[in-house]
Amino acid sequence: TEVVKAIKEAAQTGEVGDGKIFISEIENAIRIRTGEEGTTAL
Repeated sequence: TEVVKAIKEAAQTGEVGDGKIFISEIENAIRIRTGEEGTTAL
């Protein structure tokens, strides 16, 4: 994606310690204060 591409371009030096990018799906979001879930919680 464009976001990953931008991070790679900004962070990649070719040296040890450049880091890693982990991409995963988010199952759910919960707003603790109200108990709302899913897109409503966002």
